[in-house]
Amino acid sequence: MVLKDQMVHQCTECGTTSPKWVGRCTGCDGWGTVETSTVRRATRSRVAPSSVRPALPLTAVETAPMQCRPTGVGELDRVLGGGLAPGSVTLLGGEPGIGKSTLALQVLLAMAALGDVCLLVSAEESAAQVRLRAGRLGPLPEHLLVLADTNLAAVAAAVDAARPVVVVVDSIQTVCDPDVGTAAGSVAQVRACAQALTRLAKDLDIAIILVGHVTKDGALAGPRALEHVVDTVLSFEGDRHHALRLLRALKHRFGPTGELGLFEMSDAGMRGVVDTGVLFLGDRRPSTPGSAIVAALEGRRPLLVEVQALAVAGAGAAGQSTDFGASGGWDDHDAGHVSGVGRTRWGSAPPRRSAQGIDGGRLAQLLAVTERATRIRFGTLDVFVSAVGGVRLTEPAADLGIALALVSAALEVPVPADLVALGEVGLGGELRQVPHAAQRLAEAARHGFRRALLPASGPDGPDGLELIRAVTLSDAVSYLRRPVARPRAVG
Repeated sequence: MVLKDQMVHQCTECGTTSPKWVGRCTGCDGWGTVETSTVRRATRSRVAPSSVRPALPLTAVETAPMQCRPTGVGELDRVLGGGLAPGSVTLLGGEPGIGKSTLALQVLLAMAALGDVCLLVSAEESAAQVRLRAGRLGPLPEHLLVLADTNLAAVAAAVDAARPVVVVVDSIQTVCDPDVGTAAGSVAQVRACAQALTRLAKDLDIAIILVGHVTKDGALAGPRALEHVVDTVLSFEGDRHHALRLLRALKHRFGPTGELGLFEMSDAGMRGVVDTGVLFLGDRRPSTPGSAIVAALEGRRPLLVEVQALAVAGAGAAGQSTDFGASGGWDDHDAGHVSGVGRTRWGSAPPRRSAQGIDGGRLAQLLAVTERATRIRFGTLDVFVSAVGGVRLTEPAADLGIALALVSAALEVPVPADLVALGEVGLGGELRQVPHAAQRLAEAARHGFRRALLPASGPDGPDGLELIRAVTLSDAVSYLRRPVARPRAVG
């Protein structure tokens, strides 16, 4: 192996390399982010035949069961499949201020309370600040060590001396290796420090958690540049205006990635949410028009989420007729259609569309399909739709519930309080089956719901849950007006 110096032009934000220096990065369009540095790289050399390791049949490879160590935080253990694996490196990423440091500190406090030696490398806060925050989370165990330093060599020396069971580095963007020659937080620094800590974890057989900050679009270099280096990538998400926090595993070499951890931010730190009904349905008002319950699925975990819709005449709707007629706006010949809603008499300003927790493009599509199926002219109404609790509904299974909430808001007819909806709405107004429908129905029955509105091709439900099957969105909407003559009811 021969070492040679090489000039490198690399962006400090996204890691894109360029054959020459440029003022604007071609990868992230950032100005002044491309830096020039000299690195020493190894060129290929011939390998002696005696040092080549022969390939082995896969059946001859010996394996040993992985013994994961529980962290003491139930929701985190759920996502990790039991706990932290020895010698593993986990990246905990999320927006600044979302609660990553609090969650990591709670893990250390719980494991140190059981007698395990744990080390917190605080590269952003002083030791006094860490002690004040830890004191608010619970008792301070003697086996929890803290090191307030940003030098990689000092971190490695402290880990080698203490030999802890788990190490938390908060955060990886502030740790610096003086031998790299670039500023802390750059792509080269983050990658070099992460690789060094990974080698340390494998050599000492300890678990290391790296805390990394990302923006909403994940554009910050740190975590994106480390996904291929670490063993596990955890995403900690949530709305700062809500207490709900969601923990997902985007990559996990020691188990599945389909589990979801739910936390509630409180004064005492992150509290695991076991019963989601209290969090999402605790303050629900069932008799309010525009409210519908959606059976969503986050990972492998079913969630019952309330969707609220509001359809009103906006500032540009003056002179419009919004009466529903003597029969409540329902045609006697077709209970699934509405006429005369929001009829425009003269031109008006464009209506407003607001979606919180729901994709705006998906809402526009549902409005168009619902208007065609029900003849409600949403084009003349301001429409506001929100998923309660801070959760984001990104799967098509929430289409039917959102459409019911829209129609309920426009007609001011409440959705039955014991009804849950699940189903995808096609462009032709047909209802399509959703995956894991049986699991969603079981969750609805567990929370006391007695009726479920779903596509005609949906599976059977648990005992005590009445299934209302509908072929089209028009059939499903007609259930709001005539609950006695339910279409395609199945006991």
